[in-house]
Amino acid sequence: MKPLLSAKLLQTLAPWRNAPAWHIAFSGGLDSTVLLHLLANLAKTEKLPALGAVHVHHGLQAAADAWPAHCQSVCDALGVPLKVMRVQVRAGASLERAARDARYQAFSEVVGAGEVLLIGQHRDDQAETLLFRLLRGAGVQGLAAMPMQRALAGGHLLRPLLRSSRAQLQAYAEEHQLTWIEDPSNADPRFSRNYLRHRVFPRLTERWPQAVANLARAAEHLSEAQGLLDELAHIDLQAAEQPSPFPWLPLPSLALAPLCELSDARQRNALRHWLSPLTRLPDSDHWAGWHSLRDAKLDAQPLWRLANGDLHRCGERIWWLPSGWSEFSDASVSWAQPQNPLELPGNGQLRLIGRVPEGVLQVRYRQGGEIIDIPGRGRRDLKRLLNESGLPGFVRGRLPLLYRGEQLLAAPSLAGLWKTSNDGWQLHWMPQTCDQGLS
Repeated sequence: MKPLLSAKLLQTLAPWRNAPAWHIAFSGGLDSTVLLHLLANLAKTEKLPALGAVHVHHGLQAAADAWPAHCQSVCDALGVPLKVMRVQVRAGASLERAARDARYQAFSEVVGAGEVLLIGQHRDDQAETLLFRLLRGAGVQGLAAMPMQRALAGGHLLRPLLRSSRAQLQAYAEEHQLTWIEDPSNADPRFSRNYLRHRVFPRLTERWPQAVANLARAAEHLSEAQGLLDELAHIDLQAAEQPSPFPWLPLPSLALAPLCELSDARQRNALRHWLSPLTRLPDSDHWAGWHSLRDAKLDAQPLWRLANGDLHRCGERIWWLPSGWSEFSDASVSWAQPQNPLELPGNGQLRLIGRVPEGVLQVRYRQGGEIIDIPGRGRRDLKRLLNESGLPGFVRGRLPLLYRGEQLLAAPSLAGLWKTSNDGWQLHWMPQTCDQGLS
C-alpha cells in the first residue's frame, strides 16, 4: 500500500498520465524537493510520462549562485534530468511580481504541446494567497487564489500538492532525510507574503487552529463561484459576438447593444471575461471609463485606455486595439511592380485584383480633402464616403490610397461599400495583424 502523500499525488495526476512529459519546477526548496522525490519514487513502480526538472536562476542574490549545483546533485541522485534557465528580472515597483513574471516566461518556453508543468505549492501557500489578495481588495477571481490547474503555453500547469499542508511535506522530507535550500529572502518580513507567513498566520492559528485549512477551503469555494461567473459571461457574450461588418479587420470586437441590455454587474463580468486574455484588467475605480465609453453619444467615438491597449467605441460596436497596433509608417510608397503584392511598412499588404492600371502608381495616406471618382456617382468626397461605410475612425488614418500622379485612383474596396473602378480591377488591403492582444 502506497504512503498517503504518494497515493494522493497519483490520484491527483491521474488525468494527465498520458501527457508527453512532466516537467517539475524545481527551486531546490522544501516543496519542490518533496514533489521531485515523490515523483521519482513513483516512476520506479508506475508508468509515468518522462520526468524532467527545471530550475530558474533569477540572479537576485549571491546565495542563489550555488543553487543550480545543489539542484543538479539532487537530480543526479534521483536520475531526473535537470534544465537550468537563467533569466533577467526587470526592475519595477514589485520585485516579487517581476521575478514571478520572468520565471513563468521561462516555464512557458519549456512546456511543449500537451506537456505538464508541476509546481510544489501547497495548502499554506493557498491560504497566504487568499489573505494577501483579500487585503488588496481583489474580486472573486483574485480570491479564488491559485487554481489547481490552468493552461500554460501549449500545455498545462498543475499544482498537485495544493491540498497538502506544509507540515505534511516537511514530515515527508524528514522521514526520507531530504536536504533542501532555505532561501534567505523567505525570512525577510519586508516582503508581503513573508510578513503574513511569519507575523500574521502564527497569531491566527494560535486563536483558530484550522485557519489555514479553512482559508484554503474558502479559496476552493470562490474558485467554484468564479467558474459559474465564467459560464454566465460566456452566455452573455454569445449575443454580443455578432459578426463584424468588417471581417477583414483583424481586431476583436463586440456589438454594444446586447451588452447594454445587461445589468452593470453582468456587463463588467462579461467584459472581464472578454478582456482577460487581452490586457491586465482595471481595478474597481477605473471601471468608470467603461461607463463613459458605453454612454457616449453615437458620434463621439470615445476610447477607454487600459494597461495593454485601448477599447474603442465606433457607432454601436466596441473594438480592442492592442498597444502598438496603430503604429505604422505613413510615408508614401512607390509601387514599381503592381502586378505583385505590395508590403506596407507596419500596415499589412496591398494587392491589385484584375488588370493593372497604367502609369506610375504610388500609395499615400489621408491628408484630408481627398476627392475620388465613383462609377455612377461622380466625384465624391472621400471623408463622406468613409462615413457612409461606417469604417471605424481608428482605421481611416492608415487606409492606403492608390494614386497616379496627383489623381486618387482608388481606396481599398474592402473599406467601403462603393465600387472603385469601371476598368475591371479592384484594390484589396489586408491590414497588419498584431499577435499581441488578439484572441
